[in-house]
Amino acid sequence: MTTVRTLIHASSNDDRWFLCHGDDPADVFVFHEPNGPSGGTPARIAIPEFLASDLGSPERRGLLAMIGSLVEAGHSPSSAAAPEPGAAAAEPTPGEAVSIPDPHGVVPQT
Repeated sequence: MTTVRTLIHASSNDDRWFLCHGDDPADVFVFHEPNGPSGGTPARIAIPEFLASDLGSPERRGLLAMIGSLVEAGHSPSSAAAPEPGAAAAEPTPGEAVSIPDPHGVVPQT
């Protein structure tokens, strides 16, 4: 299984946090890699658990900034102007010809 890691934050004491995903797109998590001298154990942390802990931490802010940049990258002015799939057609502007079928089969003459 391949795990792709993107650095979220590296602390001044050399702890590092990564946003990771495996082969399954739903397998997304944070991986904490403690610095060597601390003797800490590397930990896999679920995204909701990570976001719910230590609200002011730089690693949490880093993940939120990363998510925000993904949202910005996916938003462009041209995509904002396009109608959503299944949206109704626009109303005609005043003076624009409109062809409305007659329920009695009469075709209007122009």
